[in-house]
Amino acid sequence: MELQLSLLFFVEAVGTIAFASSGAMVAIKKQLDLLGVIVLGVTTAVGGGMLRDIIIGNVPPNLFKDPVYVLLAFITVMILFVIVRRNQMILASRSIEMYEKFMNIFDAVGLGAFTVVGIDTAVLAGYGRYHFLIIFLGVITGVGGGLLRDIMAGETPYILRKHVYASASITGAVLYAYLQDYMNNDAAMLIGAGSVILIRILATRYCWNLPTATKK
Repeated sequence: MELQLSLLFFVEAVGTIAFASSGAMVAIKKQLDLLGVIVLGVTTAVGGGMLRDIIIGNVPPNLFKDPVYVLLAFITVMILFVIVRRNQMILASRSIEMYEKFMNIFDAVGLGAFTVVGIDTAVLAGYGRYHFLIIFLGVITGVGGGLLRDIMAGETPYILRKHVYASASITGAVLYAYLQDYMNNDAAMLIGAGSVILIRILATRYCWNLPTATKK
């Protein structure tokens, strides 16, 4: 049990750093002030978990009862803000392209991490036998923060238009939800998260997208 909790903490910490960086960078590109960067960065990191907790009636959400991930997100955002503030060349076209390639990988790790953590939280809350519910909670934990980020930034939510983002989360959530009945929970978690990461990286590399009603 202690090993599982340690793995959960590590996975969720990785996801927090990844999503906080993603949200902060969106705010920086929008030329928001320091408060705006902090709000978008922290919301992206912990917003999905907040939505999950509200849905299962875990109120107040864990982010208020145990703000360790809020603090981690805040530190991540501040570090990124200072780096960009002191080195404006980072926002140059070549630098930002390299950063975005790196962040795509980091974001994929975050999505995979939060998807399986969302399911594990639901299972620990006693909802393990409701597969549809825990899959939904896993996906909302994975994509909810980004959804809130895009709404606040005035953008069409990324999950609705780019590189099978939510679809990757759904695939990993389904795998984890069903595999945990047949194998060690940690192994099922790693397979679920790994599938999300792999799909996201391949989708970015090969520009996979779901079809739209109108042809471009």
